[in-house]
Amino acid sequence: QVQLVESGGGLVQPGGSLKLSCAASGIATSIYTMGWYRQSPGKQRELVASITPSGSTNYADSVKGRFAISTDNAERTVYLQMNNLKPEDTAVYYCNADWISKYWGQGTQVTVSS
Repeated sequence: QVQLVESGGGLVQPGGSLKLSCAASGIATSIYTMGWYRQSPGKQRELVASITPSGSTNYADSVKGRFAISTDNAERTVYLQMNNLKPEDTAVYYCNADWISKYWGQGTQVTVSS
């Protein structure tokens, strides 16, 4: 059974930082493209960042230079380091694993507000 469990969300002030974690079980993260998506009320879910098995990364233009995705394949964990957070980054963040099948976590709330 595949599970993706996100953690690390919370409330942070503008300009602050958070690090999200996604712990995977039932899959080898080393063969999946792992990604972080986000969805805010009234908007479609959008890709924030992804990393391929070879280590190539892709970022949404809105987070380039502020967010960084990384993986620890030995621990089967994917991270999203988020710096210089802005109110528009407020959303539920979802972990995703994509290969032959696509899997989603349950999401973790990130709120950026003063």
